[in-house]
Amino acid sequence: MTSGYERSDRLDDLLAWAAELAVKTMIFDVEPLVASWNSGPAALDRGMARILGQVRMIPSVRAVVFATNSARRPSAVPPGGRIQVRYLASAAKPLRIAPYRDLPRPGAVVGDQLPTDGVLAYRLGYTFLHYLPHSISVPAGPRIMHHWGQILRPLLFRRPPARPGGHRSDPALPAGRQRQSLSQRPGAGGRARTCIPSTAASPRS
Repeated sequence: MTSGYERSDRLDDLLAWAAELAVKTMIFDVEPLVASWNSGPAALDRGMARILGQVRMIPSVRAVVFATNSARRPSAVPPGGRIQVRYLASAAKPLRIAPYRDLPRPGAVVGDQLPTDGVLAYRLGYTFLHYLPHSISVPAGPRIMHHWGQILRPLLFRRPPARPGGHRSDPALPAGRQRQSLSQRPGAGGRARTCIPSTAASPRS
């Protein structure tokens, strides 16, 4: 069984897809989306606050998890208001899924690596929002993992990848309808809706 998949080099695109899917949980890989590999705690703190500020514009989201396989930690987990916020260091992605079992569904994983973030999304039954930055320096290990991870994509995810960069039409939507960034979406930043938790199949173990 395959899971949903979208990709872009822009975080705004990925968040817009999450909003259209009305996800209740978002799991964010830390490097490089939240903070770069060689950055310190201050950069991690700023990155988490930046991501949360954008996620608050998605009314359906009830939980955000920042998960990294490294041992790095922020100085503090920022308050999320209506959103439950967790930080997982040494997360052992994609092997460990127990920390995510109690989170509301549906959900999405946002990250740059198919073998870790993508497989985690598959095991949880979440959509994988694949972040593909082009203008950053990537260490050798993640770069190699990215290349062999491309072999996994057609085995795990049913949708063909969209070309990264800019706003694109989506073949799954009615003709002529375009994805919008969160800043362009009607009611963005407005009052949150009350969401009733949906029943869903248990994560793959």
